[in-house]
Parts: sequence; C-alpha cells; structure tokens
Amino acid sequence: MAVTILVVEDELAIQELIALNLKKAGHMVLCADNVEQAQKMINNVLPDLVLLDWMLPDMSGLEFARRLRREERTKAIPIIMLTAKVQESDKIAGLEAGADDYITKPFSPRELLARIKAVLRRRLPEMSDEIIEMGGLKLDPTTHRVHVHAHDEPSKSMEITLGPTEFRLLHFLMAYKERVHTRAQLLDRVWGDHVFIEDRTVDVHIRRLRKILEAVGKENLVQTVRGTGYRFSIECNEENIG
Repeated sequence: MAVTILVVEDELAIQELIALNLKKAGHMVLCADNVEQAQKMINNVLPDLVLLDWMLPDMSGLEFARRLRREERTKAIPIIMLTAKVQESDKIAGLEAGADDYITKPFSPRELLARIKAVLRRRLPEMSDEIIEMGGLKLDPTTHRVHVHAHDEPSKSMEITLGPTEFRLLHFLMAYKERVHTRAQLLDRVWGDHVFIEDRTVDVHIRRLRKILEAVGKENLVQTVRGTGYRFSIECNEENIG
C-alpha cells in the first residue's frame, strides 16, 4: 500500500536518490533539507513514516526524533534514522531517542525499502500490503477486495463490495483486532489528519459496514464498546453489538 514518507536529509544527492526509489515503489514522498522545513510539512500533512538523517544543519535528527515523540500528534509516527555513525552506542542513542530502526550509510535502495516495509508492518499494520484473514473474512489491501468464506464449505468464498471508506475502516479494525478505538482515533487514522468532520460520521459508516456484513452473516464482527468506541472481534458478545 502506498504511504506518505517524509525524507529529512540535507545532502541533496542522497535525498534525491531516496525519493526516486520511494516513488518507484509507489510511495508519496515529501522532502526537507532541515528540521524547520520538516516541521512545517508535518504541520500541514502528517506523514506515515519519517526517514530522518542524524546530522542536520539546524538541529540534530536525534533531538528532532525526541520532539516528535513528545508531541501527541506525532508520537506514533514511525521513524527510521539514517546516519553514517556506526558505533553501537550511537545506534542505542538513536533507538532510545524514539527511532524504530537505524540504517547506516551507505545503504542499498533494496535494504531501505525492506526496512520501511518491516517497520510499517510492525508499527502500522493497516498500511501493510499483507492479506488479513480472520472471522471468515479475507481482506486484500492490494486489490481492495474482501471475500467471505461459506460456513458449510470453507474452501468456497464470495466477494462482498465495500465503498472506499468502509474498506479502509474494516482494514483498520481488522489490522488491530480486539483493540478498541475511539471515534476520534478512527477519524484520525481512517479519514486522515486535518480532516474536520463530526464524530458521528464514524457511526454512519460503521452502520453502512455492518449492513453490508449483515448480508453475509458477519455483522457481529464489528462491535460497539459502549461509551468508548468500536473494535473488530471474533469473540461474539451480544451486549457489544449495535
């Protein structure tokens, strides 16, 4: 799945090479030469992942990583540090500052893409291209298709049609099965940062999703946790449906 990646790198040749390979892999790329530029970009568009050089002209990448982790809006963004520092103590410092991974220069484009994929799979499973299968549903993020297995014949399945928002909502809930999400969290993660719509919009799309799943007997998988929000669960609890 295409994600938005912010590259914070002051060496133009390296920045361009990284951006070229990320775009070839289908990702949206934002580039900044320094922390001030990066912060302005983040204020406008929240990236899905940050590639952060350690040595920057206005502030070290290490301190910027700490800043991102301190702020509520940015604390969950995956960060991969890029640096020529190879000492074990430097790697530990990067990870303790909040980086999810640490890549030493020089590195190959293939290694970088593999590291990005691994971090996204671990930190943001809803951004992964991996097929999710549970509760009799099979969701393929690459083809944007959802299939349901027949109760009596598991080897047979039928495709169900979801709108774009309902697909993203189901994908997110399935990626974090059993975890309860508030309406505000769903708005941020499914609709996107800086999208100003009412919380009850989530309720409308949850009802649409359940209506579609009801036709194949799977509406109980999307549950309401009263007073909190919603979750995807294969454990049916009648008190939490509706």
